Amino acid sequence: MQLSWKRNLAVLWTGVFFCSMAYSISIPFMSIFLSDDLGVHSHLEAWSGISFGITFLASALISPYWGSLSDKYGRKPMLIRSGFSLAALYLINYFVHDPYVFVVVRIFQGLLAGFVPASIALVATNTPDEKTGYALSIMSTAGATGSIVGPLIGGVVSYYSDNRTAFLFSSAIVLVAAMIATLFAKEHNFDRSAKRSHVMDDIREARSNSAFMTLLSLSGIATFSVMILEPLLPIYLLDMGISKDSATLQAGIVFSAVGIATVIMAPLWGRLGTRKGFGMILFLGLIGGGIGNILQYFVSGYVEFAALRFVYGLFYAGVIPSVNAMIVKTIEPGFRGRAFGLNQSASQLATMAGPIIGGLLGGMMPIRGVFVINGLLLLVSAVLVKLSRLKSKLEPELHEKVQEGESGASAPMA
Repeated sequence: MQLSWKRNLAVLWTGVFFCSMAYSISIPFMSIFLSDDLGVHSHLEAWSGISFGITFLASALISPYWGSLSDKYGRKPMLIRSGFSLAALYLINYFVHDPYVFVVVRIFQGLLAGFVPASIALVATNTPDEKTGYALSIMSTAGATGSIVGPLIGGVVSYYSDNRTAFLFSSAIVLVAAMIATLFAKEHNFDRSAKRSHVMDDIREARSNSAFMTLLSLSGIATFSVMILEPLLPIYLLDMGISKDSATLQAGIVFSAVGIATVIMAPLWGRLGTRKGFGMILFLGLIGGGIGNILQYFVSGYVEFAALRFVYGLFYAGVIPSVNAMIVKTIEPGFRGRAFGLNQSASQLATMAGPIIGGLLGGMMPIRGVFVINGLLLLVSAVLVKLSRLKSKLEPELHEKVQEGESGASAPMA
């Protein structure tokens, strides 16, 4: 079992890394592809926004259904289904010449997604309890790393070849991820005799679990706090005096700072959370992220701004793994696939809503004000974590030790 869970972790980390990389390859040139290859010349911004957001909306709507199937038939079949489907869809993009067909393909990419939540559920279910938090922290670095590398590969491929060829790269990369999962991922002791639940039943069960609903909200808020700034960073850098020619590149570097910080810090948060409890890590991550966002209001230089984004990322790195680790503690093993499917829905809805709301706020107020709003949102979330007493509910053994330690410390010496 010791070797098995470590092998699974390595295999699934690689798969999620490749899937995240494949998706993010097209981000740098999405608008250019619509304009130059698909002939969209009017309302390009709207087409770009729809093409980007429709995938996340479709994924958010379908994720609970795939989660239900994963609890009935296993998480590995979901990996195989999603991996090979996405590889085929990326390949289809290479042959698309109509913008409406492109949007339809993007919808199917969202509907047939699910590699990441199935991977997380498989890791959570097939890892020893005392190692689950650490393993989920390691998994969080896979998506962050892939999202950093993907746009770089996409930019290089589209520059030296063309935009369509980048979709071939995405297809090949996801195909590799699917093959790795098929050949090497293992799922132990899975009971397929259980009756498959309906999505509405799953939602009702989730709503009856207040701790789980709190964690879903925190997952969405954490994702939203990153994505709300996506449409604003290039504009904000222009306000700082960065030249228009380099604004997109500089924004990519600043945006990647959060991902780089996640790769560095998430394993450390995971080890600390295993020892001290993930409730504490979640609270610290939200507090640090909130303060880091508010401090960005006061900087006017590019270097200072990038440094603060990196510091924010160091704290943000502790939030998502802590949420995932605490989800494992608050739900039964037979509900984990559905739980992470619902968690994926919350995250995807936040990914879709973040850029839209960020763009609206950026048009209504100075962009500096958005950082303050974002920071206050995270600080309020930290207060809610404290008030909801998630730590004592989900980690009672650690809470009791702390209480005993405090009692011992305050007792008079004999």
